[in-house]
Amino acid sequence: MSSQEDLDAKAAAGETVVPGGTGGRSFQAQKNLAEGRSKGGQARAEQLGHEGYVEMGKKGGSATTDMSSGGAAEAAGRGIDETKFTT
Repeated sequence: MSSQEDLDAKAAAGETVVPGGTGGRSFQAQKNLAEGRSKGGQARAEQLGHEGYVEMGKKGGSATTDMSSGGAAEAAGRGIDETKFTT
């Protein structure tokens, strides 16, 4: 078996063989997923600008079933300056 076939077999068994390729059922699918996720993050950073991207990171992971991410961040004392977001 070649290295490509080994990686395909592992991916088909549900193992992640490419960082960021979680969910792909073949080596090529995982490569494509990882590339798309990377490009998505880069596009978002370009849309928001560096400062806006940093501010958005402060919101991340703060959402609860009761509160949005912005509300939860403010309740935790992490003020978000949305004027830094460029659109």
